[in-house]
Amino acid sequence: MRVVIGEDQTLLRDGLARILTAYGETVVATAATAPELRTAIADLSPDVAIVDVRLPPSFTDEGLRVAAQARARTPGFPVLVLSQHVEVLYARELLSDGQGALGYLLKDRVADVARFVEAVRIVAAGGTVLDPDVVADLLSRRGQEETIARLTPREREVLRLMAEGRANAGIASRLGVTEKAVNKHINNIFGKLGLFPDQDDNRRVLAVLNYLEAP
Repeated sequence: MRVVIGEDQTLLRDGLARILTAYGETVVATAATAPELRTAIADLSPDVAIVDVRLPPSFTDEGLRVAAQARARTPGFPVLVLSQHVEVLYARELLSDGQGALGYLLKDRVADVARFVEAVRIVAAGGTVLDPDVVADLLSRRGQEETIARLTPREREVLRLMAEGRANAGIASRLGVTEKAVNKHINNIFGKLGLFPDQDDNRRVLAVLNYLEAP
């Protein structure tokens, strides 16, 4: 897997590169600014880009803009976005094209090295990974509405784990239940939310999340 990293903090940028290299991945370029990142993605065509939301020169949302531009040129181009804080607006922008191959993690999650590397690989393979805090925020914003209130506590837990990018087997292991039970919960979730269950897990996650954060 060939990776480009866009991060202005030198220690974190170098740390991410070292982590990925230690796990057998190839970091083809690192960038400290939005223009550098844009050039690296365009010239090197990596398998995935890890992008800080806020990059120089403006430190606003330039990293996100570069990611959006890359995905406009190459639909479905894999991007894992790192952010200092939960910003649901950015999650909404990322999910809006419905292409998948996206991740949104808080920088604190990098401390769990194995999980971070797993997230990068999921995104590179076309999956979707959202930070648990972002998922919790999305759920809580609609949690009092009638449609979401129809979900049982276990169904809400399954939905949260789906949004974190976990496959059915991973959800079953986490909850200590069978995959058959997980499949039943997922079918119930889509039935209650009025969403047609697609065989593509990534599309199902995107559909649920877009539904949850709709105004």
